[in-house]
Amino acid sequence: MSSYRPYQHIERRKSRQIMVGKVPVGGDAPITVQTMTNTPTEDAEATIAQIRRAELAGVDIVRVSCPTEEATAALAEIVREVNVPVVADIHFHYKRAIEAAKAGAACLRINPGNIGSAERVKEVVKAARDHGCSIRIGVNAGSLEKHLLEKYGEPNPEALVESALWHADHLLQNDFDQFKISVKASDVFLAVAAYTQLAEACDHPLHIGITEAGGKRAGTVKSSIGLGNLLWAGIGDTLRVSLSAEPEEEVHVGWDILKSLGIRHRGVKIISCPSCARQGFNVIKTVEALEERLAHIEQPITLSIIGCVVNGPGEALMTDIGLTGGGSGTHMVYSAGKTSHTTKTGDMVDHIVELVETRAEKLAAEKAAAKAAEAVGDIPLVVQAAE
Repeated sequence: MSSYRPYQHIERRKSRQIMVGKVPVGGDAPITVQTMTNTPTEDAEATIAQIRRAELAGVDIVRVSCPTEEATAALAEIVREVNVPVVADIHFHYKRAIEAAKAGAACLRINPGNIGSAERVKEVVKAARDHGCSIRIGVNAGSLEKHLLEKYGEPNPEALVESALWHADHLLQNDFDQFKISVKASDVFLAVAAYTQLAEACDHPLHIGITEAGGKRAGTVKSSIGLGNLLWAGIGDTLRVSLSAEPEEEVHVGWDILKSLGIRHRGVKIISCPSCARQGFNVIKTVEALEERLAHIEQPITLSIIGCVVNGPGEALMTDIGLTGGGSGTHMVYSAGKTSHTTKTGDMVDHIVELVETRAEKLAAEKAAAKAAEAVGDIPLVVQAAE
């Protein structure tokens, strides 16, 4: 029997669902993509601008650090001016969590063990409940509790999971279950093992990530290996790719991981060859130009860019739009897998952009029409049943 396992057969771990603002996390909700700002939160204008760039990239949830009273004061303006839920990242000072909840944070990222006494945890939970916040328990291999390091000798999967469940019990004792959990590590094997064990030990939604993964290239590879393993196993309800790069780059990589596994689709998925001496045009520069110029597209569209006719026609069969390199600066364009027309080297990038934008507009119009029809109950019963 074949062991081939397409994405349709990924069996997602069953978890309870919580809300981060208006965004559901866990259960049957789509796996969401997160990032974190790196501007001083006190500088509301700069932080808002950064979040808006992440929104254009497709972020679902954004986290901001709130280490000072000035930061939580600025949070109220930030929350008002952006379109995605904002998670307040809190460490040590429980009053910052209470202030952030009052300022409109959709979620509080805390480590209950760092907050202090049980009474302080109770106050944070009360603030979260009163202001409609969820909570993320954030366990990190680099900041495990002293008693767990003494017990296990070093950070290991068992220590991370024990820490997470211990913190979860703090919240459950206060009759609060609107939380998700993360057990991050910079070591891929440690993180994957910890998340796998935690997934079996509880049904709380999980925020997955490889923390401190590194720079743009190395961090992308590292995160893709770790998150890919977890998602392929059905583990993960929301994710962040932690890169030493701009937040929007984290969002792009997060989406690319989900698209590569067929889990979620947004924007243009480019299938391109690595190029060789047979190429009829400069594939590398062409793909770079198209990635930049098509970054604003939200509708799911597949595009193949192949330098020659060896694999080009076959790849074009499986994409919405295709371009295959030919001789004498003339290249074949495909639409819906069928030969359509030709284009010249000097015109092809502009031409492909135009084709993609036209298709995106058509898809957006069809989606809007379907929503309008559904709103007035105009969808055939057979379609409703299928949904």
